Amino acid sequence: MQNRFVQFCIYLLLAVFGCSTAQENFRDDLLALEKERVLSAADDYLTADIQTITEVTSPRSAGGPHDFYSEGDYWWPDPENPGGPYIRKDGLTNPDNFVEHRNRMRRLSLIVPTLVAAWSITHEDKYALKAIEHSNAWFVNEATRMNPDMLYSQAIYGRVTGRGIGIIDAIHLVEVAQALMVLEENGLLKDDALEKTKAWFAQFNGWITTHPYGIEERDNGNNHSTCWAMQVAQYATLTSDDSLLTSAKEFFEKTLLPEQMATDGSFPKELARTKPYGYSLFNLDAMYTLLHILGNRYPEVWQYQSGDSLQIRKAVDFMVPYIADKSQWPYPPDVMYFEDWPMRQPALLFAYMAYKDDNYLKLWKTLPADSDEDEVIRNFFIRQPLLWID
Repeated sequence: MQNRFVQFCIYLLLAVFGCSTAQENFRDDLLALEKERVLSAADDYLTADIQTITEVTSPRSAGGPHDFYSEGDYWWPDPENPGGPYIRKDGLTNPDNFVEHRNRMRRLSLIVPTLVAAWSITHEDKYALKAIEHSNAWFVNEATRMNPDMLYSQAIYGRVTGRGIGIIDAIHLVEVAQALMVLEENGLLKDDALEKTKAWFAQFNGWITTHPYGIEERDNGNNHSTCWAMQVAQYATLTSDDSLLTSAKEFFEKTLLPEQMATDGSFPKELARTKPYGYSLFNLDAMYTLLHILGNRYPEVWQYQSGDSLQIRKAVDFMVPYIADKSQWPYPPDVMYFEDWPMRQPALLFAYMAYKDDNYLKLWKTLPADSDEDEVIRNFFIRQPLLWID
C-alpha cells in the first residue's frame, strides 16, 4: 500500500512537471514566433495619435457625438427608386456607406492589444502606458468616451436608425478587453481608470443582454448569435459577472451547438451564404474564442456533447483540410475576398490549447498573421496570441 502511494505521488509530480514544461515550451515557441512582428508594430503605435468616435460624425446618424454609428455593409441605393430606401445585395459591400466609427474601433483593437503584447514581451512600461491612454479615451474620459451601447449601429438609409445586428461591430472590443485584463493582472491598469473601464463594460454587457436589439442579436441564429455570446462571456470575465458567464455557457450548450453545427462539423447557415468559406472560418473562430473564454472557468465545455454526435471538436476538424488546401473546398467560392483567406485562424490555436494536438498548431504557424485588406481586418478579430496563453 505504501509503495502504491509513493508511486501515485511520483506520478502526480511527473504529470504536473510535464504539463508545466510543455506550457513553458509552448510559450517560448510562441514568443520566438511573435516577437519581431509584435515589437515592430508596437513601436509604430507608440506615436499613433488617439482617435475616438467623437471626432467624426455622420449627418445621417440619429445619435449624438458619443454614439457609435455605422451603416449596413450590403445595402445599396435602389436604381429604380433613387433617393429612396436602400436595397440589400448580400455579400457585396457598398464602399460609400459610413464606416468611420467601425474603422476607429478596429484601429483601437489593433493598437491596444499590440502594445500590451509588446509589454508582455519586454515589460517596458511605455507600451502599457500608451495602451492605457487609448483605452481611457474610449471608455473613461468624459469628453471622448463612447456611450456603452450600439443603438445606432448597422443603420440602413431610409429604413432604420439602427439594428441589433450592429452589435457584431463590437467584436473588436473582445481582444481589447483581453489586453486590459492582462494590464489589470499585472497592476498596470488600476484605481479610477480600472473602475471606470469595468463600469463601461458592465453597462455595455447589461445593454446587449437586456435591450431588444441585444435579444434580437442573441436570437439571430447564425454567426451573430455566436459573436453575441463571445462578447457577453468576455465582458463578464473582465467585470467578474459570474451569472452572465454561466448564462453564456448554457447558451452555447443549449442553443449554439445544437442549432448551428451539423453532425459533420459544418455550419450550414454559414455555408448557405454568398461567402461560405469566409463565414465558416469566421463563425468557427468566434465559437472557439467563446469556448476558450468559458474554458478558463469551465474546462469541461470543450468536451461537451449535444445528443449522440454533436461535439464541438468536429467543427475545427471539418475546416482543417480546407484551411490546409483551399483548392479542395467543395462548396462555391466566396463572391468576394475568397483569395484573402485563410489567416492564422485563432480557432486552430485554441483547438491546440484545448486538445493538445500538434497538427492544429503546425497548420496555424504556416498561415499569415496580418493582412492589409480591410475585409480581413473586419472579420479577423484575434491577432495577438500572446495575450491568450495562460
